[in-house]
Amino acid sequence: MCGIAGIWGGLAEKSHVLAESCRQIRHRGPDDHGLWEDAGAGIALAHVRLAILDLSQAGHQPMISACQRYVLVLNGEIYNHLALRAQLEASGAAPAWRGHSDTETVLACLVAWGMDRTLQACVGMYAFALWDRQTRSLSLARDRMGEKPLYYGYAGGNLVFASELKALRPVPGFGQTVDRDALMLLMRHNYIPAPWCIYEGMAKLPPGTWLTFSENDLLHATMPEPAVYWSAMAAAQAGEQSPLSFAHDAAAADALEQILSQAVSGQMLADVKLGAFLSGGIDSSTIVALMQAQRGQPVRTFAIGFHEKGYDEAEHAKAVARHLGTDHSELYVTANDALAVVPTLPDLYDEPFADASQIPTALVTRMAREHVTVALSGDGGDELFGGYSRYLRVRDWWAKCERVPRLVRHPVGLAMSASVQLPGNGAWRGKVGKMGSLLRTRTKGEFYREFVSYWHHPDNIVIGGTEPDTPFAQIMTGSTLDAMMKLDSVTYLPDDILVKVDRAAMAVGLETRVPLIDHRVFEFAWQLPARYKLRDRTGKWLLRQVLYRHVPQALVDRPKRGFSVPLAAWLRGPLREWADALLDPALLRNQGYFKPEPIVQKWREHRSGQRNWSSHLWGVLMMQAWLERHPPGEATTAHDAPLTVRREAA
Repeated sequence: MCGIAGIWGGLAEKSHVLAESCRQIRHRGPDDHGLWEDAGAGIALAHVRLAILDLSQAGHQPMISACQRYVLVLNGEIYNHLALRAQLEASGAAPAWRGHSDTETVLACLVAWGMDRTLQACVGMYAFALWDRQTRSLSLARDRMGEKPLYYGYAGGNLVFASELKALRPVPGFGQTVDRDALMLLMRHNYIPAPWCIYEGMAKLPPGTWLTFSENDLLHATMPEPAVYWSAMAAAQAGEQSPLSFAHDAAAADALEQILSQAVSGQMLADVKLGAFLSGGIDSSTIVALMQAQRGQPVRTFAIGFHEKGYDEAEHAKAVARHLGTDHSELYVTANDALAVVPTLPDLYDEPFADASQIPTALVTRMAREHVTVALSGDGGDELFGGYSRYLRVRDWWAKCERVPRLVRHPVGLAMSASVQLPGNGAWRGKVGKMGSLLRTRTKGEFYREFVSYWHHPDNIVIGGTEPDTPFAQIMTGSTLDAMMKLDSVTYLPDDILVKVDRAAMAVGLETRVPLIDHRVFEFAWQLPARYKLRDRTGKWLLRQVLYRHVPQALVDRPKRGFSVPLAAWLRGPLREWADALLDPALLRNQGYFKPEPIVQKWREHRSGQRNWSSHLWGVLMMQAWLERHPPGEATTAHDAPLTVRREAA
């Protein structure tokens, strides 16, 4: 797990700029750093390293291939790299190995097999850049599910890329303009989905894709179209068309346990201390149970608890840990502990991000890092096995919607939305307004987008933006449940859940791994008939059966509770003064990004206790806090004394 950055173009003193880039993302790789530059080609690559496999200098990056043609910088882990080495050796394509790092394995595969075959063969999480000295071309690639981040684009006539935006702020000309279309998406979803980025001219490489920049692309500042080597949407659709058949339910549970145990085993590969997050829920408990079944000693597990009623799951985690025999640590945090995280969020998340569970995530990753360098997570189970409680609500609501004739839906929906403006208080206004928006949709995808939206009409609050199409506009096949899980797998999972965990963990130098979204587990899950996901209105049915083999059902069967904080109360209490300042109508008007009136109205209603607009306001507040910390057009000033980096001649 590391951080990468690079500059290709005419910028002078690239080494000085990239030294500051390394300093900005040193949290992603505190163990080592390196710089490689080919002045003649105008390319420089930088890397900061969190050493997980091969702690020696044999794993140092940037790494040059044995044939001297390629230079690689990689962030992530390749779990099957030993098997890939064996394939290279069996075919006579292996170089004389310098060490046992997975980076060296990937580089040898790229030399022997090329980009597409290498990506198809790799099992892991990664984002990397490969410079070809012969063709003078730069290739970028990202893992299948989007666990590792990669930003790229042009700044001041130079092609730039990095794991985090803060690594690019030292580049002259970077970050001049906010992308108002991306801001529209932020207001709808509380995150910015790939490929959009908060800055104009920058993009996120989508999961499961790679692209190559040529000298001609650099000359004309063009952005090649990414090539898809794996697609979650396509894999899900393929699985639907070839469902698995089992003689009985126990056989299905056997098959799931086998493939999930394989993923867990592969992700326990490390030369450093390893543990896991444990909330006591179905997903994390399953991962920990399978880890413990493969370990000869107790697994280190971590949980945080809150004193506020309704937000604490630490007792459940402790009960599961006690049953499995893990070495368990828990930390009860106060409201002040959690609130102290809020001012750090604009730097931690780098671009505006407004999932409020980012706060407890930052706290639990910080605690885990005090004991381990790698932690496995249970994320992904809801998307693969139908676990979100909203799935049942949406399915039921959509069924009711379909009973209303299409010609009637739109006018009725408009009337219901208009009724929200009638005098009076009460939660009914929000429910009626939401149903009005839902009635005006035409497809399952649009319906689900409206259901999970925060600001249903971002154009009512964002000035000058046009909302781009997203996967929600696709015509979705299969059942309503399948449609929702597909959409979450290509939107909410990579762009919210995985972003939340990666940035929080890497801020403290902790590597996180997510076995449930191993692509082999993903493909298997989509071949399961629906009865193995949702049965008797209970989600994750088959995953539960695997867990019950290791943990008594009574310890884990309870209503699902999100990893959350009492945000609504905090905004009326200890965060009120902070929010008042950021939502000041004069400030909003002067900045020119938001129309103040609808925001101020929601803030007034929330403060008074009439309504709970905390999630809507949190998106605006995170944008405002980000603008305060990172005003567009302000570059990071390089230190007078540049960071000492290892520089290798071309």
